[in-house]
Amino acid sequence: METLLPSITIPDPTSENIDPKELFPDAKSIWLELGFGGGEHLATLAKDHPDIGFIGAEPFLDGIGKLLAMIADEDVKNIRLLPGDGRPLLEAVPNNSIERLFVLHPDPWPKRRHFKRRLVSPWFFKEAARIMPSNGILRIASDVPDYVRWTLMHAQNSKDFQWLAKTAADWQNRPSDWPATRYGEKSIREGRSPIYLTFRRQ
Repeated sequence: METLLPSITIPDPTSENIDPKELFPDAKSIWLELGFGGGEHLATLAKDHPDIGFIGAEPFLDGIGKLLAMIADEDVKNIRLLPGDGRPLLEAVPNNSIERLFVLHPDPWPKRRHFKRRLVSPWFFKEAARIMPSNGILRIASDVPDYVRWTLMHAQNSKDFQWLAKTAADWQNRPSDWPATRYGEKSIREGRSPIYLTFRRQ
Protein backbone atom coordinates (compact mmCIF):
# COMPACT_ATOMS: atom_id res chain seq x y z
CA MET A 1 0.00 0.00 0.00
CA GLU A 2 2.88 2.38 0.80
CA THR A 3 5.26 1.57 -2.05
CA LEU A 4 3.51 -0.14 -4.97
CA LEU A 5 0.11 1.59 -4.92
CA PRO A 6 1.40 5.15 -5.48
CA SER A 7 3.41 4.00 -8.50
CA ILE A 8 0.39 2.52 -10.31
CA THR A 9 -2.41 4.86 -9.19
CA ILE A 10 -4.00 6.89 -11.97
CA PRO A 11 -4.72 10.63 -11.60
CA ASP A 12 -7.88 11.75 -9.80
CA PRO A 13 -10.67 11.56 -12.43
CA THR A 14 -12.71 14.17 -10.56
CA SER A 15 -10.05 16.81 -11.22
CA GLU A 16 -8.84 15.97 -14.74
CA ASN A 17 -9.65 13.86 -17.77
CA ILE A 18 -7.91 10.52 -18.03
CA ASP A 19 -6.34 9.42 -21.32
CA PRO A 20 -5.73 5.64 -21.13
CA LYS A 21 -3.26 5.86 -24.02
CA GLU A 22 -1.00 7.98 -21.83
CA LEU A 23 -1.16 5.34 -19.11
CA PHE A 24 -0.34 2.55 -21.56
CA PRO A 25 1.49 4.00 -24.61
CA ASP A 26 2.35 0.59 -26.06
CA ALA A 27 -0.88 -1.31 -25.32
CA LYS A 28 -2.97 -2.49 -28.24
CA SER A 29 -6.17 -1.79 -26.30
CA ILE A 30 -7.45 -0.84 -22.83
CA TRP A 31 -9.81 -2.88 -20.63
CA LEU A 32 -11.53 -1.52 -17.51
CA GLU A 33 -13.00 -3.28 -14.47
CA LEU A 34 -15.25 -1.34 -12.10
CA GLY A 35 -15.30 -2.76 -8.58
CA PHE A 36 -12.66 -5.48 -8.93
CA GLY A 37 -13.28 -6.97 -5.46
CA GLY A 38 -10.32 -9.15 -4.53
CA GLY A 39 -8.73 -8.63 -7.93
CA GLU A 40 -8.61 -12.26 -9.08
CA HIS A 41 -10.37 -11.57 -12.37
CA LEU A 42 -8.31 -8.48 -13.16
CA ALA A 43 -4.96 -10.02 -12.26
CA THR A 44 -5.62 -13.18 -14.27
CA LEU A 45 -6.64 -11.25 -17.38
CA ALA A 46 -3.61 -8.98 -17.07
CA LYS A 47 -1.24 -11.96 -16.87
CA ASP A 48 -2.96 -13.65 -19.81
CA HIS A 49 -2.89 -10.49 -21.96
CA PRO A 50 0.40 -8.63 -21.40
CA ASP A 51 -0.14 -6.54 -24.54
CA ILE A 52 -3.35 -4.99 -23.13
CA GLY A 53 -3.55 -2.22 -20.55
CA PHE A 54 -5.87 -2.80 -17.59
CA ILE A 55 -7.46 -0.20 -15.32
CA GLY A 56 -9.24 -1.29 -12.15
CA ALA A 57 -11.34 0.78 -9.77
CA GLU A 58 -12.22 -0.38 -6.25
CA PRO A 59 -13.28 1.64 -3.18
CA PHE A 60 -12.43 -0.94 -0.49
CA LEU A 61 -8.90 -1.18 0.87
CA ASP A 62 -9.06 -4.94 1.53
CA GLY A 63 -9.62 -5.62 -2.16
CA ILE A 64 -6.93 -3.18 -3.20
CA GLY A 65 -4.47 -4.86 -0.84
CA LYS A 66 -5.25 -8.33 -2.22
CA LEU A 67 -4.73 -7.19 -5.80
CA LEU A 68 -1.49 -5.38 -4.92
CA ALA A 69 -0.15 -8.61 -3.43
CA MET A 70 -0.95 -10.49 -6.65
CA ILE A 71 0.63 -7.75 -8.79
CA ALA A 72 3.80 -7.88 -6.68
CA ASP A 73 3.99 -11.68 -6.50
CA GLU A 74 3.47 -12.14 -10.25
CA ASP A 75 5.38 -8.99 -11.31
CA VAL A 76 2.40 -7.78 -13.36
CA LYS A 77 3.26 -4.60 -15.25
CA ASN A 78 0.06 -3.75 -17.16
CA ILE A 79 -2.38 -2.75 -14.39
CA ARG A 80 -3.21 0.75 -13.16
CA LEU A 81 -5.55 1.40 -10.25
CA LEU A 82 -8.08 3.92 -9.03
CA PRO A 83 -8.63 3.49 -5.28
CA GLY A 84 -12.20 4.72 -5.13
CA ASP A 85 -15.54 4.87 -6.89
CA GLY A 86 -15.29 4.10 -10.60
CA ARG A 87 -18.19 6.34 -11.66
CA PRO A 88 -16.07 9.50 -12.11
CA LEU A 89 -13.60 7.47 -14.18
CA LEU A 90 -16.33 6.53 -16.65
CA GLU A 91 -17.00 10.22 -17.22
CA ALA A 92 -13.30 11.14 -17.43
CA VAL A 93 -12.08 8.82 -20.20
CA PRO A 94 -12.42 9.76 -23.90
CA ASN A 95 -14.89 8.39 -26.41
CA ASN A 96 -14.09 4.97 -27.89
CA SER A 97 -11.17 4.43 -25.51
CA ILE A 98 -12.19 1.26 -23.60
CA GLU A 99 -12.49 -1.93 -25.63
CA ARG A 100 -13.78 -4.13 -22.81
CA LEU A 101 -15.67 -3.19 -19.65
CA PHE A 102 -16.32 -5.48 -16.68
CA VAL A 103 -18.78 -5.09 -13.80
CA LEU A 104 -18.75 -8.28 -11.72
CA HIS A 105 -21.10 -8.79 -8.78
CA PRO A 106 -21.85 -5.12 -8.09
CA ASP A 107 -23.60 -4.13 -4.89
CA PRO A 108 -27.27 -4.90 -5.64
CA TRP A 109 -28.70 -2.26 -3.26
CA PRO A 110 -31.78 -4.48 -2.83
CA LYS A 111 -34.09 -1.96 -1.15
CA ARG A 112 -36.22 0.00 -3.61
CA ARG A 113 -35.35 3.33 -2.02
CA HIS A 114 -31.68 2.61 -2.77
CA PHE A 115 -32.12 1.64 -6.45
CA LYS A 116 -30.70 5.03 -7.47
CA ARG A 117 -27.36 3.92 -6.00
CA ARG A 118 -27.05 0.94 -8.35
CA LEU A 119 -24.14 1.22 -10.74
CA VAL A 120 -26.05 -0.34 -13.61
CA SER A 121 -28.47 2.36 -14.73
CA PRO A 122 -29.46 4.40 -17.80
CA TRP A 123 -26.52 6.68 -16.98
CA PHE A 124 -24.14 3.69 -16.90
CA PHE A 125 -25.24 2.36 -20.28
CA LYS A 126 -25.01 5.84 -21.80
CA GLU A 127 -21.43 6.30 -20.55
CA ALA A 128 -20.48 2.73 -21.48
CA ALA A 129 -21.73 3.32 -25.02
CA ARG A 130 -19.75 6.54 -25.23
CA ILE A 131 -16.41 5.14 -24.08
CA MET A 132 -16.59 1.85 -26.01
CA PRO A 133 -15.94 1.46 -29.75
CA SER A 134 -18.17 -0.54 -32.05
CA ASN A 135 -17.94 -4.27 -31.21
CA GLY A 136 -16.57 -3.53 -27.74
CA ILE A 137 -17.52 -6.10 -25.11
CA LEU A 138 -19.34 -5.42 -21.82
CA ARG A 139 -19.53 -8.19 -19.23
CA ILE A 140 -21.73 -8.06 -16.14
CA ALA A 141 -22.17 -10.81 -13.53
CA SER A 142 -24.56 -11.10 -10.60
CA ASP A 143 -26.00 -13.81 -8.39
CA VAL A 144 -29.03 -11.63 -7.50
CA PRO A 145 -31.99 -12.44 -9.81
CA ASP A 146 -33.56 -9.01 -9.42
CA TYR A 147 -30.29 -7.32 -10.37
CA VAL A 148 -30.01 -9.53 -13.45
CA ARG A 149 -33.51 -8.54 -14.54
CA TRP A 150 -32.67 -4.90 -13.80
CA THR A 151 -29.52 -5.14 -15.94
CA LEU A 152 -31.28 -6.74 -18.89
CA MET A 153 -34.07 -4.17 -18.76
CA HIS A 154 -31.65 -1.24 -18.90
CA ALA A 155 -29.51 -2.92 -21.56
CA GLN A 156 -32.58 -3.38 -23.76
CA ASN A 157 -33.68 0.20 -23.22
CA SER A 158 -30.26 1.60 -24.13
CA LYS A 159 -30.39 0.37 -27.78
CA ASP A 160 -26.58 0.55 -27.83
CA PHE A 161 -25.80 -2.98 -26.68
CA GLN A 162 -26.72 -6.42 -28.01
CA TRP A 163 -27.03 -9.27 -25.53
CA LEU A 164 -25.05 -12.12 -27.10
CA ALA A 165 -26.74 -15.09 -25.39
CA LYS A 166 -28.31 -17.65 -27.72
CA THR A 167 -29.16 -20.39 -25.21
CA ALA A 168 -29.57 -20.63 -21.45
CA ALA A 169 -26.10 -22.13 -21.18
CA ASP A 170 -24.63 -18.85 -22.39
CA TRP A 171 -25.69 -17.06 -19.21
CA GLN A 172 -25.67 -20.02 -16.81
CA ASN A 173 -22.09 -21.14 -17.49
CA ARG A 174 -19.03 -18.96 -17.01
CA PRO A 175 -17.16 -18.69 -20.33
CA SER A 176 -13.69 -20.24 -20.44
CA ASP A 177 -12.04 -16.83 -20.95
CA TRP A 178 -13.88 -15.32 -17.97
CA PRO A 179 -11.70 -15.83 -14.85
CA ALA A 180 -13.49 -16.83 -11.67
CA THR A 181 -13.79 -14.44 -8.75
CA ARG A 182 -13.71 -15.16 -5.05
CA TYR A 183 -17.22 -13.79 -4.67
CA GLY A 184 -18.56 -15.84 -7.56
CA GLU A 185 -17.12 -19.05 -6.14
CA LYS A 186 -18.55 -18.22 -2.72
CA SER A 187 -22.01 -17.66 -4.16
CA ILE A 188 -21.90 -21.11 -5.80
CA ARG A 189 -20.86 -22.75 -2.54
CA GLU A 190 -23.77 -21.04 -0.79
CA GLY A 191 -26.28 -22.24 -3.38
CA ARG A 192 -26.67 -19.07 -5.45
CA SER A 193 -26.13 -19.35 -9.19
CA PRO A 194 -24.20 -16.50 -10.81
CA ILE A 195 -25.51 -15.23 -14.12
CA TYR A 196 -22.96 -14.20 -16.76
CA LEU A 197 -24.13 -11.51 -19.20
CA THR A 198 -22.12 -10.51 -22.25
CA PHE A 199 -23.09 -7.58 -24.45
CA ARG A 200 -21.59 -6.19 -27.66
CA ARG A 201 -21.46 -2.47 -28.38
CA GLN A 202 -23.53 -1.91 -31.51
